[in-house]
Amino acid sequence: MKNTALTHIHESLGAKMLPFAGYNMPILYEGVNIEHETVRNAVGVFDVSHMGEFFLSGPNALTLIQKVTSNDASTLTIGRAQYSCLPNNEGGIVDDLIIYKMEEEKYLLVVNASNIEKDWNWISSHNDLGVVMENHSDDYSLLAIQGPKAVEAMQTLASMDLSSINYYHFAVTDFAGFSDVIVSATGYTGSGGFEIYCKNDQVEAIWNQVFEAGAAYGIKPIGLAARDTLRLEIGFCLYGNDINDTTSPLEAGLGWITKFTKDFTNAENLKKQKESGVTKKLIAFEMQERAVPRHDYEIVDGTGAVIGIVTSGTMSPSMNKGIGLGYVTTNNSAVDSDIFIRIRKNDVPAKVVKLPFYKK
Repeated sequence: MKNTALTHIHESLGAKMLPFAGYNMPILYEGVNIEHETVRNAVGVFDVSHMGEFFLSGPNALTLIQKVTSNDASTLTIGRAQYSCLPNNEGGIVDDLIIYKMEEEKYLLVVNASNIEKDWNWISSHNDLGVVMENHSDDYSLLAIQGPKAVEAMQTLASMDLSSINYYHFAVTDFAGFSDVIVSATGYTGSGGFEIYCKNDQVEAIWNQVFEAGAAYGIKPIGLAARDTLRLEIGFCLYGNDINDTTSPLEAGLGWITKFTKDFTNAENLKKQKESGVTKKLIAFEMQERAVPRHDYEIVDGTGAVIGIVTSGTMSPSMNKGIGLGYVTTNNSAVDSDIFIRIRKNDVPAKVVKLPFYKK
């Protein structure tokens, strides 16, 4: 099991550490609800250094990215990022990822920790274009500084105006005394803030300065458990739960990152699926009684017939009610549809709702 460059700090802070995607990661510090509210109302810091970083460069870098991803990366300009996915040949998703355009012929691909090797092999298998591929996943650390006070709290550490980095934009700038740090605003919590990509030998010094600068703003370290409740309240997909090798981007509601204006892996079959219509859809639902939906619970209709399965579920700390995502048959997917979640043989009423669950 791998450690991040900050594992010893998390342990010294008393974090509950558990294996996650092959890494020893902080899951909890004070408690999910406290950490969740810290990010919603102030500022919190996640160590997400387990994520993968691939650099692709050369005159054919964009061509390769266009071939293996579903979104249209040709629209990117330097300093912009894009959410996308890697379709497989069977109609599912290899992974979801974020693409950063660093220079005219250089891109950074940020992938999920659990899929680093799989994604690397997948992209490499399509690289018959001479694109220079570099896997720097073990060299980079990543801090997600999230919350409505994040920009104000961190401004003293950067010479540039951090508030000028718009959503899904980034800058390579100085931060906490280090040059060439990537500061991006792609967020996974729905509460604003940004991410810091730096080298492993820089991250401890940056972590310490981040907490000094944020002390007056109530900054706290946040574990992955709260990261999950935060992203679920916004309705962001988690690979391995809501999307995987067998779910198509169209079924997952990711048609907006599936651009048929270009050719890409399995585009023809996905286009046919769009034209004929999907048979199942990822829906959001709220429990109508006090109950907590969990991953893999069955979703049933009023007659008790199984119509789907829960992919993510929790008791929302912000709303104090059970919320979840799950796949159901298309004819049960309309907003306001009544469904039931089978919890220990009891069919508990729920209602299909529109995302996001949490609204500022």
